[in-house]
Amino acid sequence: MEEAGSADSLGFRRSLGAVSSLMAGHRSIFGGDRNKKEWASRLETGAVAARLSGIPMKRAAEKYGGVTSAAVEKATGRGWGEWLATLDQAGAEKLPHKDIARFLQQKHGLTGWWSQMVTVGYEQARGLRLKHEKPDGFEISVSRTIAAPVDRAFAAWREAPLREQWLPRTPLTIRKATPHKSIRIVWSDDTLLSVNFWPKGSLKCQVVPQHSRLASSETAERMKAFWSERLEALGAFLEK
Repeated sequence: MEEAGSADSLGFRRSLGAVSSLMAGHRSIFGGDRNKKEWASRLETGAVAARLSGIPMKRAAEKYGGVTSAAVEKATGRGWGEWLATLDQAGAEKLPHKDIARFLQQKHGLTGWWSQMVTVGYEQARGLRLKHEKPDGFEISVSRTIAAPVDRAFAAWREAPLREQWLPRTPLTIRKATPHKSIRIVWSDDTLLSVNFWPKGSLKCQVVPQHSRLASSETAERMKAFWSERLEALGAFLEK
């Protein structure tokens, strides 16, 4: 056990020596021998030492803004860890939302949609944006698979007498309806509700209401609970 421990210790010291040598070639960054020794001490007890000795490093969260790191990497070529580091280096923590999104488009070639998604994720990761917060307010969505054909679910939203059975005494304005696919609604407080319908075979469908431009995180949480409850009522109505 002592020989193995000595070998591991020797390997660690060699690795640390390599890091120190690298730092010696960049004194302009570390500020000379005195600061070099200080940095070496920090590295020995900090993140680089942890990596060299095989201790797992803390990783970036797998999801920000509702988007997984794998999905971001597939679409943009970088996962959340890389984007967070890139934006930190660019000083994005001090920039407004629109400037971060513009930087991502102009400097890194992201599309408008993905520049917004990465910006929102970065702001959430750095505590600059609350849960559910978007540039124009707060937004939530819920989903439920219902044992009913998609045309019946669509009708239960579109037709007032049917809607009254599971969403009673709720004034709203339907702005646009695409049969069996989506409905765009102006809610009673002028917030926006988008409802999407996805067939799951001939006898089931998925219903996804997305409520946006909400005034606060508290309102967003309340409406998320509300729509979860209403989708249960819709399911009970259509499945009976």
